[in-house]
Amino acid sequence: MKCPNLSLKNIRRRCFLLGSLGLALGVLYPPVVQALPDKSPVVSQDSNSEFSARLIWRIGKRSSKALLFVKGDRYRIEHLGGIKTDLGYATVTIVRLDEQKVWYILSQRRLVVSVPLTPDDVLPMSIKLEGEVARTRIGDALVGEQPATLYEVEVQRNDHRETYYEWVDESRQLLLKLVSQEREWSVEYKRVTQSKQPDYFFEPPLGYKIFETTEIQAEEG
Repeated sequence: MKCPNLSLKNIRRRCFLLGSLGLALGVLYPPVVQALPDKSPVVSQDSNSEFSARLIWRIGKRSSKALLFVKGDRYRIEHLGGIKTDLGYATVTIVRLDEQKVWYILSQRRLVVSVPLTPDDVLPMSIKLEGEVARTRIGDALVGEQPATLYEVEVQRNDHRETYYEWVDESRQLLLKLVSQEREWSVEYKRVTQSKQPDYFFEPPLGYKIFETTEIQAEEG
């Protein structure tokens, strides 16, 4: 089904983050998924990787948390709080790199809002970063209680060079945490469990209506 009055820009622009303060006060102020900046170092994911984890991402002073389930080139994000869209609250986001789409699941309305995939929707999960030109091992570290190796990684894109700190689980070859030195954002995967994930996790729920939005190329003003 087409939804002519709902655009990709409106879906993402009308989402907002109110953070943990509202939750601490006992008010349902849901955190929104904040896309990583469009210069974040993302690459193609391993099509064989399957795991679950707790996802924490920060932009500036704002942070959000979710449960993450990954099956190769698709992943499911179960938000701790939800995302506010023009059509209501989405409790789950399904990202399909193979379909080049993102599905927002609005359970209360039995509705799926489908938007075109953008680079901002792709979480960095690969150890090797796009445009990587140098990597220096700093030493042993911890991500929560998980032992890791800390690296400083330099990335070159066009005329811009940027430095990242990267925590890696060497035994399982998993990216656990990535932080930009120049910009205030980070993404972290905690309690990573490698296990088979069911296919239905990454499909629209049965019986839900699907609204396809139109793609708009526009800059935020």
